[in-house]
Amino acid sequence: QKAKEQNTFAESLQNSPSIQGSSDYIDSPFVTAGDRVYMVGHQNGSFPEIGWHVKGEMGGIWMHPIKLMDGFEVDIHSGDQIWQLAEAEEFVNFPVANMHRYKSDDWKLQVERWQFVPDGKEGMAVQYLIQNKGEKEKEFEFTLTGHSDLMPVWLGERTNMTDGADISSYVDESGVWSVKDSASPWHLVYGLDKPILNYSQEENNFLGNGTSNSLTSSILLGPGAETMITLVIAGSMESEKVALDTYQDVRINHNNYLDQKISRIRQLGQLSKLTIPDKELEECFEWLKYNCDWLVRTVPGIGTGISAGIPDYPWWFGVDSEYSLRGYMAIGQTETVYKTIKLLDSVSRAVNGNGRIIHEMSTNGAVFNEGNINETPQFASLIWEIYLWNGDKDFLKAYFPTIKDGLHWLLSEKDANGNLFPDGFGMMEIHGLDSEMIDVAAYTQRAFADAARIATELGEDELAEDYQMTANELRQRINSEFWSPEFSSYADFIGTDEQAIHLIDDAIVRADTLNKPWAIEELNQTRQAILNNPSSDPRPFVLHHNWVVNTPMEMNIADEDKAIKALKTAERFVNPFGVFVTGIDRDESAGSDDGSFAGSKVFSYTGAVMTLPTGVQAIAENNYGRPDKALDYIKRMTRSFSYALPGSMYEVSPDYGMMTQAWNIYSYAVPIIQQFFGIRPMASEKLIQIRPLMPSEWNEASLENVLVSDNEVSIFYSNVQGQTKIEVKQSNTNWTFSLELPKTEGVSYQLLEGKADVEEKDGYLHYVSQDPRLVLESISDK
Repeated sequence: QKAKEQNTFAESLQNSPSIQGSSDYIDSPFVTAGDRVYMVGHQNGSFPEIGWHVKGEMGGIWMHPIKLMDGFEVDIHSGDQIWQLAEAEEFVNFPVANMHRYKSDDWKLQVERWQFVPDGKEGMAVQYLIQNKGEKEKEFEFTLTGHSDLMPVWLGERTNMTDGADISSYVDESGVWSVKDSASPWHLVYGLDKPILNYSQEENNFLGNGTSNSLTSSILLGPGAETMITLVIAGSMESEKVALDTYQDVRINHNNYLDQKISRIRQLGQLSKLTIPDKELEECFEWLKYNCDWLVRTVPGIGTGISAGIPDYPWWFGVDSEYSLRGYMAIGQTETVYKTIKLLDSVSRAVNGNGRIIHEMSTNGAVFNEGNINETPQFASLIWEIYLWNGDKDFLKAYFPTIKDGLHWLLSEKDANGNLFPDGFGMMEIHGLDSEMIDVAAYTQRAFADAARIATELGEDELAEDYQMTANELRQRINSEFWSPEFSSYADFIGTDEQAIHLIDDAIVRADTLNKPWAIEELNQTRQAILNNPSSDPRPFVLHHNWVVNTPMEMNIADEDKAIKALKTAERFVNPFGVFVTGIDRDESAGSDDGSFAGSKVFSYTGAVMTLPTGVQAIAENNYGRPDKALDYIKRMTRSFSYALPGSMYEVSPDYGMMTQAWNIYSYAVPIIQQFFGIRPMASEKLIQIRPLMPSEWNEASLENVLVSDNEVSIFYSNVQGQTKIEVKQSNTNWTFSLELPKTEGVSYQLLEGKADVEEKDGYLHYVSQDPRLVLESISDK
């Protein structure tokens, strides 16, 4: 009696990577994602009302910019007996799907619920695999109840999106429920791939204006037999016909679509493929590539781009993209990079028109925040970084006007005192912290340096010289004016005494609330020092020990001696998962707590350790030649991988905030690909510089299939008993690579395979080759 007309989802996925969830987190969120539709529920199979952006509405099934459903549920019943599939015992996550397993000893049944979202489709499929574990034939009814909630996304009122009551009707010829929003042309269609025994409307107990409707099929299962029932869900913002067409398409072709998606994702996993001794970190890096794919949102009429995080940030951000896309490029997800940049640029141009890059935009096109100050310079550096990988001058030409306008805006409108430090909010969203911020200064310096390089590439030499002079002056000023010798740290900000006193008073309340007596003592000492030595001029202050004080090292502009001192200072503000967003929130014992994050009742980042600050610290350590320190930060982050959602890493470590977050890939791909393996492309010259900086515990490491324009490069590294062996492969011999190894007294290298020209500069030996394969091995002169 097994339904063998086509593969089950379980059979299609049997060779895919998978991770089983923890029983401790069975009552926490998961996501099944596609670029048009995604579903958020709990790992136990339920659909609680979660989220705060639209309170209680961020779960369920979304087809941006509208929601389709609050969720669905299944009852199995026979006579007076009923089994509600409400509490799955097990959850397993796959890169393209997930599975919930339910068991009943009373019924002697096992049910697996599998689900996935096809690429590019406004629908999804959910498959129930039902197995008779008993020795007798079983006859029962299967009732699916769907809970519609056709409603607009956050800020829908700004774009005249009206949420009317849902009206449902049964379409007899198709055996489906059709639901329409009474105030808009939004439609939802859902049905089962089995004959419908009966159907009915049910009471809806969810928030909003939705309806609940059920479908019942009859099932007969022999002993040991299994069957499958597939639920198909489809939506449309246009008409019932479009929704019905999508429904039929997904119902007929879901197996093909699943196979296609498995194949596509498998290829993503093979790009920038990491193999290292630390298998947990290796698996984490592989799955972060899948996480990146989950976060792509496509909205017809607006565009495609990476969203920041799920469930509460499923739309587009400037700064999140500016960090994340550097990682996306290094792992080969290039089309997503180009589409996201195009979306950000076009919307920023339309909304601001002056080069300022937006901060946050809902999927209906409504911009919530026109842009924090750091986002504009970070856009300039993003464009240069992507150009290093693609070598496309037309790409530079397309975005250089935005960059030029943005840099002009920064220093004309946002630098009131003309000292080159723009005023306004950067990454830290602390009330009152909006004067001259260290991260804004550091990213502005890097922006002018990168803009100088762009101008040179485009033949604007005079402008390049002007930009470089500004970058040079900014670097000098950051190292002199932001540096605090007393704290061995760069300052959080430059501001007035009055502003600092006000921020200290607020910070003391915060520290007292979090029971951080050491922070209260330090803040009071700083307060008294200001009062004892007043200044009429703005000056640097270290108050919060915010993670952004490390951005001069992230941008590699800190003086060497200051950098090493600051990196050592930063080690005080960590816990086993990474770096505190705000240093004064750290535990008094320098962060010994490695348990669940106890967030506040109202969503807040107070007390948080996050992946972005930790990744920034890893990058900073590598910039100053300290890969073992960098690896320590990466391993701290990795402790939160699969902690709550298997196969994912939360925004706030280990289990708070967004269950999957885009900028995590920045925190891994940049230190691993560009620093440990040392891949620095210059695609416009068809040149790849490779300068490895390996952690000492990676005695065997490889990185394969790294996409650089129309070339692919792979690096194989070993260091056994002090003997180093490096192999470099490239797919396109029209390219040159330069393998650069430190010139060390008593050590030389021999070429085992391939040809290379050797030159010595900057204390390195440069092995320059166009061969498809080059193998070198170190020789001790002793």
